[in-house]
Amino acid sequence: MTSPSLTLHRRRNVFRIPSASYRSLQTFPSERHSDIVRRPGGLITVPRRLKSAPATSGSLGRPTKLLLNVTIERSLGPVQVVMPPENTIRDLIKEVLEIYDREKRRPLLPKIDPRRFELHYSQFSLESLKPEEKLINLGSRNFFLCLKQSTSTGSTFSEKAENATEAAFPLAKLMDFLL
Repeated sequence: MTSPSLTLHRRRNVFRIPSASYRSLQTFPSERHSDIVRRPGGLITVPRRLKSAPATSGSLGRPTKLLLNVTIERSLGPVQVVMPPENTIRDLIKEVLEIYDREKRRPLLPKIDPRRFELHYSQFSLESLKPEEKLINLGSRNFFLCLKQSTSTGSTFSEKAENATEAAFPLAKLMDFLL
């Protein structure tokens, strides 16, 4: 049999613990125990060296590594890369191509030269990101990598769009002059 002080009394579907032992569990330790901190889930012991370490405000808000997802043109899934935020887009392109080649993903790329590729925010974005831009300054962590368009004049997408607008509306420049 169990001792009468350890038995639980049942009254109105509520189990009760004898009051003396219950109160001793609920009391908070005195202030001399500075290594114990009260948390919503209970009491947690914090090592003294962590509690006394000075907190720097700059390191708390800035990530040390970034997880980036880069989808390569015509591939099935994104390549995931973990990089420091100080790296540039050029470094990201190089790393993604190395991972893609190392994992032997399909379709196989004809050449793994990072200078032949450009990075976009999405496959629907016409403007590519600048290779010298830092990763921390970008607003997204998901990107699209594709081959650079081979053009005879070496123009960008934005220049092509301007040329198409001028061809469609030849009198637009004349109207700007008249206004």
